[in-house]
Amino acid sequence: MPEGPSIVILKEEVQQFAGQKIIDVSGNSSIDILRLKNKTIFEFKSWGKHFLICFDGFTVKIHMLMFGTYRINDTKETTARLSMVFANGEINFYTCSIKILEGNINLYYDWEEDVMNENWDPKKAKKSLDKIPKKMICDALLEQNIFSGVGNIIKNEVLYRCKIHPESLVGKIPSEDIQKLIDESVIYSFQFLNWKKMNELKKHWLAHTKKVCVRCNLPLQKKYTGVKKRRSFFCTNCQELYQ
Repeated sequence: MPEGPSIVILKEEVQQFAGQKIIDVSGNSSIDILRLKNKTIFEFKSWGKHFLICFDGFTVKIHMLMFGTYRINDTKETTARLSMVFANGEINFYTCSIKILEGNINLYYDWEEDVMNENWDPKKAKKSLDKIPKKMICDALLEQNIFSGVGNIIKNEVLYRCKIHPESLVGKIPSEDIQKLIDESVIYSFQFLNWKKMNELKKHWLAHTKKVCVRCNLPLQKKYTGVKKRRSFFCTNCQELYQ
């Protein structure tokens, strides 16, 4: 599943079509795609893992799910979920969820919850974490209404950097470490963005999918943790378990 930084890259790559009119549209999406024909795109936005195509009065929300892809000025052999053709090119989306949000997009999203948005509010994240003291931190970091854009890769890398066990309970983690987690979720997300652009993201992974702790030279544990049952990679020697 693409994480927030990958959606930011998508937003940047399609800026050539901002302000352009859609001259043709097709695809097997269940939405009324013909509604988009001859409409002008007002702007492109992102909120966490959601890619947003904003028009006058409505917005098309695209979620890449687990295996969604897109092509710009190119196509795949399979039928696109949504294909938009412009005078200067085209965008094609595959294997994704597409919905239409009516009205003002600001009524649907809180931009202060997006770790990569200029309006991100770390104090709000701290208040939200304070309300879920019994939740495992591995689940809390994946809560999109707290850390919008953070996915499993970012979760594993941030917890490793902060030396915190993924099954630690939020309320038991020292406040200074909670603050470090909040800060690192942003720092790592922007590093993720830069490494992804340079096609070297995996080269920088310290924990995700790794087998040995670079700090302790001991085997890393792989476990499906928390209520969400997402893969966690962690060191039981240097990542503190707070329970």
